Amino acid sequence: CGLARCVEKDIKVCAEAVSVATKPRIHAFLATSKIHRQYKLKKARNEILRQAVKYIKLARRFCADVEFSPEDASRTEREFLAQMVEAAIDAGAGTVNIPDTVGYAVPSEFGDLIAYLFDTVPNINDAVISVHCHDDLGMAVANSVAALERGARCVECTINGLGERAGNCALEEIVMTIATRRERLGLSTGIKTRYLQKTSRMVSRLTGLAVQRNKAIVGANAFAHEAGVHQDGMLKDRSTYEIMRPSDVGIQGAELVLGKHSGRHAFRHRLAELGIQLTPPELERAYASFLELADKKKAVYDDDLLMLVRDDMDDQRQSFVLDYLHVSTGTGTVPTATVRLLKGKDLLREAACGDGPVDAALKTIDRMTGIQGRLLDFSLQAITIGKDAMGEVSVRVAFGSDTLSGKAASTDIVEASVRAYLSCVNRVLYLRSQPRVTGKRKK
Repeated sequence: CGLARCVEKDIKVCAEAVSVATKPRIHAFLATSKIHRQYKLKKARNEILRQAVKYIKLARRFCADVEFSPEDASRTEREFLAQMVEAAIDAGAGTVNIPDTVGYAVPSEFGDLIAYLFDTVPNINDAVISVHCHDDLGMAVANSVAALERGARCVECTINGLGERAGNCALEEIVMTIATRRERLGLSTGIKTRYLQKTSRMVSRLTGLAVQRNKAIVGANAFAHEAGVHQDGMLKDRSTYEIMRPSDVGIQGAELVLGKHSGRHAFRHRLAELGIQLTPPELERAYASFLELADKKKAVYDDDLLMLVRDDMDDQRQSFVLDYLHVSTGTGTVPTATVRLLKGKDLLREAACGDGPVDAALKTIDRMTGIQGRLLDFSLQAITIGKDAMGEVSVRVAFGSDTLSGKAASTDIVEASVRAYLSCVNRVLYLRSQPRVTGKRKK
């Protein structure tokens, strides 16, 4: 699916982009609210209506599946919105999406809006009614549920609720709401919910955006019970304080805590339970990294293992791999870093000073790799418990016009910072070495 303004150039570029898809769709949008008409588009209602119809028909020339969104629908006059929906369906839109673009609506209001459209638009059953809710007031999921209760049958959502400003309706939350309240809603999604947590973690890792601990469904505390009365109830019957099982979203049962005396069998077994399958050489490398970590920590938890394997696999694909790191810092001294990198069979050494140990280490890497990055964002969070917890560093780095995110974990914060930064360096070097790829339109 490609998103396009109701502009000829956008529609044609979008058609080219989706032409190679198995099930292509063009999603055209045009603002309809009074404030957008007056200040952004400077057009009257009849002009907006004609423009939408014209470009929906143009999109249908390229693609049989066309979706239309009247942008800022929740702040659009109801009678005009109904006219837009009817005209869009007549023009060939198979899906009409009703967006709460700025997250302004409340659930009762948004549900009433959907009900109004079903009562007013004569051809509404000729299209699927979808909703696209933003979370500016924290009600994206609630508004989406209200819309489903009043007839909508498609919800546009994102993993971890990622999106513009405060984000969008969180996929994992709307999916589990439908699954948990199936008797009330009478709906199902067909989504394999046991992969929700794993997908959430993957998206968090790739985007560099951490999931808050108390995030519904996929947060670290989503199934944690600390209060004594809750724990007592849980011991008697889990349903007293759990409305869904952790396994429903892919969270494993009791963790098997590994340590430095754990053998390969226990290590391999736990990785398998976490859904990680490694080749014998990969297993040996990961086990060696595990023993190194276990020497630093008393106990190695699931999150430790996931980070360890991820970082080890990343190292195998990188141009530059960290071999050695030493930093010197203290009160009244100039922070200095000495770094040794492997590039294939070549061993590179360099040192530099900086404004703190992390800055010194990153400057050293810039010297060695010949590419200079600008650190835009740096964050650190503990991903396991205890004084010897693994710290995960997330960075966002600009290399000229390219901006990349990286993550790495270690019991040493400086080492994690270097590995996260180095992953960005390796990826930008790879991207710049690749030719530009464009799709060809199907004939």
